[in-house]
Amino acid sequence: MTAPIRVATRGSALARWQAELVVARLGVPAELVIVTTTGDRDRTSAIHAIGGTGVFVKEVQEAVRRGDADVAVHSAKDLPALTPDDLVIGAVPERADARDALVGSTLADLPDAGTVGTGSVRRRAQLAAIRPDLRFAELRGNVPTRVERAADFDAVVLAVAALERLALADRIAEVLPTTLMLPMVGQGALAVECRADDETTRAHLTAIDDGAVHRALDAERGFLAELGGGCTMPCGAHATETSDGGICVEALLASVDGSRVLRTRHSDADGAAAGRAAARHILDDLGGAELLAKEESR
Repeated sequence: MTAPIRVATRGSALARWQAELVVARLGVPAELVIVTTTGDRDRTSAIHAIGGTGVFVKEVQEAVRRGDADVAVHSAKDLPALTPDDLVIGAVPERADARDALVGSTLADLPDAGTVGTGSVRRRAQLAAIRPDLRFAELRGNVPTRVERAADFDAVVLAVAALERLALADRIAEVLPTTLMLPMVGQGALAVECRADDETTRAHLTAIDDGAVHRALDAERGFLAELGGGCTMPCGAHATETSDGGICVEALLASVDGSRVLRTRHSDADGAAAGRAAARHILDDLGGAELLAKEESR
């Protein structure tokens, strides 16, 4: 009898839902390996204060690297821009809605100087660019907790995909179009990692990979990597397949207060190349390098 594939995941309701979706897609015997991450242990500090990008994935990756699990299922937005050399993203299944949503109020109905709960500098900067009057308050916790805490603010911002996956879409007051709010790199997508030398598992994952979505994710991650994988500045990207089979990526870099928003679009047959070109345009031609240097010197 073939041993079940061991699937490492965080223990939150959303993470387990996502892991179980991957298990169902694989269609082979599998078991979940629940891992507690740095981000799970500290649910009150701002993400940047406890390590920034990667606080929800490092321990899950380590379970695979140690051999305690065969694959790791991540929310792609939680991944650092670069994958460790001994791991590979073997599958990116179909993508859910990548957009952000307001819970508690629509944008137009937010009062003057209203307070929005979100721990994301990307969301804060883009909302501030649209509504400079708004105030922001730190918000952490799992998705149901943040939804319930909407009552403590005038509105909170969450990913549409997370709300839909947990049957909380009825709490959405407004879905924000990407023309107003570019999502985080990888938002709405799942990334399934395995060891680079595990050919058997890689073959299983290839069967559930959506090539177009994978290349779109490559574009968004290429943008983030070229921007600087450890970038803590407000940034976002969203890539889609073009009619001729290429990839078009929209990307932005903003000041923390939203007073400057640098936005561009680039297409290429190669997803990662499209993302890198978008980053170079922002950095070299739109003043992004200067903006980064100014913000990071504060």
